[in-house]
Amino acid sequence: MENQNQNGDEALIKVSSLNCIDLSNPDINQSVSLLKQACLDCGFFYVVNHGISQEFMDEVFAQSKTFFNLPLNVKMELLRNEKHRGYTPVLDELLDPDNQVHGDYKEGYYIGVEVPEDDPEAEKPFYGPNVWPRDDVLPRWRQTMEKFHHEALEVAKAVGRIIALALDLEVDFFDKPEMLGTPIATLRLLHYEGGQISDPSKGIYGAGAHSDYGLITLLATDDVMGLQICKDKDAKPQIWEYVAPLKGAFIVNLGDMLERWSNCIFKSTLHRVLGNGQERYSIAYFVEPSHECLVECLPTCKSEKNPPKFPPIRCATYLTQRYKDTHAELSVYTNHQT
Repeated sequence: MENQNQNGDEALIKVSSLNCIDLSNPDINQSVSLLKQACLDCGFFYVVNHGISQEFMDEVFAQSKTFFNLPLNVKMELLRNEKHRGYTPVLDELLDPDNQVHGDYKEGYYIGVEVPEDDPEAEKPFYGPNVWPRDDVLPRWRQTMEKFHHEALEVAKAVGRIIALALDLEVDFFDKPEMLGTPIATLRLLHYEGGQISDPSKGIYGAGAHSDYGLITLLATDDVMGLQICKDKDAKPQIWEYVAPLKGAFIVNLGDMLERWSNCIFKSTLHRVLGNGQERYSIAYFVEPSHECLVECLPTCKSEKNPPKFPPIRCATYLTQRYKDTHAELSVYTNHQT
C-alpha cells in the first residue's frame, strides 16, 4: 500500500500481512497451525466469524460515538475511579515515557466485570460496580455495553482454547475457574480526535508504543488506519508496519502475561497508534485470568535447556503495578471535581 508518512520522508507505508483465524472453521488443526505461526511471528492476528453480528458491532460503535460527543464537563463527571472504571481524558495515559512528550492523544472509557458494591468480591482490584452514564443522558447505553462485554468474553474463551492447543496444553486449560472462569475482563472504548496528526520525531502519538499487560486483547476498529506494530522491538532502527482494519473482524494480540506464561515462546508485540488527522474510534477488550491465578511457566514451555525465565506472580499483583505505571494520578483532576 502506497502513501506518504506524516514526515514525508518515506514514499511507502508498510502494511503487515496477518494470519486470519476463522472461529467457524471445523478444522481445528488448521486454526491451531495458523495461530501458532502468528504467535511465533508477530503476536497479532485477525479473528473472523466470531459470533458477534455486524449489526450489533455497528450499534456498539454508534453508542461509543454518542458518549464521546458529550460535552467534556459531562464526561468528567464520569471520571475513572481507583478501580479503573469510567472516563479517561485526553493525555491521561502515558504508555511510552521515554519517547512521548505528552500523554496519549486519545480519550477512553473503561467498563469491567460488574460486581455489586456490597459483594465481598468488590474489594478486589479491578472488581466492583461500573460507572454508568444516566439513562436519561444515554438511553440503552449500559445494556449495549454489558451485552458486548459478555459476548466478547465468549470470543476470548474460544481464542483461548486454540492458544491452549498451540501450546500443547489441554483444550480447556484457560477455561478453568481460576483462569477465565472468573476473569478480569475490561472493555475500553477509545476515541482519537480528528485534526490530531502524530509526529514520532516530536514525541507526539495517538497512543505511545507499548505491549499489552495481560493474556490477550481483542480490538475492533473503524475503517481509519492508525494501528502500527513492531515485530522486533530490539531492531535499530525499529521497523513499524500498519495493521489494516478488517470489517467485522477482531484484531487479536498477545499480552505480556502470556509471554511470561509461555516462557517467551509466544511474544507480546510493541504497538502504537499514529493519528493522521482523521477521527478514529476503536474498542479494545482486555482479557486476564482471575485475581488469584498464579502466572508461572507452563509445563509445556520449560525444559532443562530452557528453564523458567520469570518467577511466579499473582495476576492481581502484576496488573495493579502495570496500571499504576501508565496512568496519571487521579489527584491531577481535582479541579474538575469542584
